[in-house]
Amino acid sequence: MPRLRIAAGLVAGLFAASSHAASSAPAAPDVTRHQAQIDKIVAEISPKRIDAYIRKLVSFETRHTMSDTTSETTGIGAARRWIRSELERCGAGTSLQVSFDSHIAPVSARISRPTEIVNVVATLPGTQDASKDRLYVVSGHYDSRNTDVMDASGKAPGANDDASGTAAVMEMACVMAKYKFDATLVFMAVAAEEQGLLGAGHWAKTAREKNLNVAGMFTNDIIGSSRADDGRVDNKQVRLFAQGVPATKEMSDTVRQLVATGGENDSISRQLARHVKEQGERYVKGFKVNVIQRHDRYLRGGDHMPFLEQGYAALRFTEPNEDFSHQHQNLRTENGKVYGDLIEFVDVDYTAKVAKVNAAALASLALAPSAPQGAKVRTDKLVNDSTLVWQANPEPDVAGYRIVWRDTTAAGWQGSKFVGNVTETTINMSKDNYFFGVQAVDKDGNVSVASYPAPLR
Repeated sequence: MPRLRIAAGLVAGLFAASSHAASSAPAAPDVTRHQAQIDKIVAEISPKRIDAYIRKLVSFETRHTMSDTTSETTGIGAARRWIRSELERCGAGTSLQVSFDSHIAPVSARISRPTEIVNVVATLPGTQDASKDRLYVVSGHYDSRNTDVMDASGKAPGANDDASGTAAVMEMACVMAKYKFDATLVFMAVAAEEQGLLGAGHWAKTAREKNLNVAGMFTNDIIGSSRADDGRVDNKQVRLFAQGVPATKEMSDTVRQLVATGGENDSISRQLARHVKEQGERYVKGFKVNVIQRHDRYLRGGDHMPFLEQGYAALRFTEPNEDFSHQHQNLRTENGKVYGDLIEFVDVDYTAKVAKVNAAALASLALAPSAPQGAKVRTDKLVNDSTLVWQANPEPDVAGYRIVWRDTTAAGWQGSKFVGNVTETTINMSKDNYFFGVQAVDKDGNVSVASYPAPLR
């Protein structure tokens, strides 16, 4: 039989599905329609406010981790107090809870004296009992640096790296605080990224120690410029870095199972990235989310990495083409060329588009059910169809489940079928020829991240 090429829009009638509860799949909720709440959130993201946030952060002259903490106008102390006060101001009258998350970092390669590291954390609690303990975290780092990473006094405006990401997170928090979500959203301006991911690392480690259910994390780091170092302008896409199999000396049982079944491209971060791409491109028309199948750029890192190390799904947003003359550079002009991370090199309209993608993805995740647990594919019989099983979701508004699939050479899902409110179904497609996922769908058509089915013997 010739191999079938499956287009996403043509699959509904091509393959029969059966379940223990019904002989044919029931009518599915409309999973393609826009959610009115998400459209409103995306429309409210303001380039003007983002520009004002970036300019204010730049005005502190330096936000180096070991810079002044007592001044009200310069240094990292003034910056973090302003971020907190601004989030408290815009969150007044809402459920947004703003606090400092602080710890003392000991002397290390990039910390010359014991230093207080302070994250500014704004939490918007979820409203559904079955979902409120499920967290989605979004961050930008508010510290900055010069060429010498230990220079705590020289001017380091950090407009793009990373006032842009911090401003985007602040704008998201202020806009989204006015709305209700099933799951909890955590907006963070983290510190000491440039000194070794210390602020994010502390929060992620604490989250794991508390066994918090962080279902997904985004960091926005260097999302402020649409212009490459050769002058090209690309304001219609963003890079989204997504880790596959982690580079560890020893594999966990989960990772070993992925490798054993060829699922290296089905890690929890890659599943999250597929969801972000789909929702971001749905709500921000004409803008592409370009999933990069690496954990980050070569020999570099960001605040998503401590979350990956703790076993959480985490992603990094970064502009498509970095200009390194405006990154980690002392302010100067040489041979007519201006160096330094200045506000004049930031494209706030582009930054706002990236913020809109973030907001759409976060909102869709926090409105949707959780990814189904215990997904497995039966392998105890030699048959050419595929039977999948999973555990029922706890959310009361789940309408049912859908199976998604793709060719083994494809990066994104190519087909789907709603199979009803059941926990087992059979698809007339060979498990040997396709990758499958199981998603939960609520009554409003919100869809969860896909769960990869492990083999069940």
